[in-house]
Amino acid sequence: MDDEDRSTEELRDAQLERESAEEQQARHASDEPEAAQHERRAQKARYLRQKLDERAESEREVDSERE
Repeated sequence: MDDEDRSTEELRDAQLERESAEEQQARHASDEPEAAQHERRAQKARYLRQKLDERAESEREVDSERE
């Protein structure tokens, strides 16, 4: 299933899981560069999740306007 076929909620959940996994890997990294890399990935996942939250809110607003 590609991203176009997934709902906003599914994409948001996937980013939340990715963020959590990367944060955990950052905590358990063996050295500073590896930890920094995982933290950057977690930050990116957090940013994407926040954008998906905004998208979901917009979708709800459009749906409520249609009613």
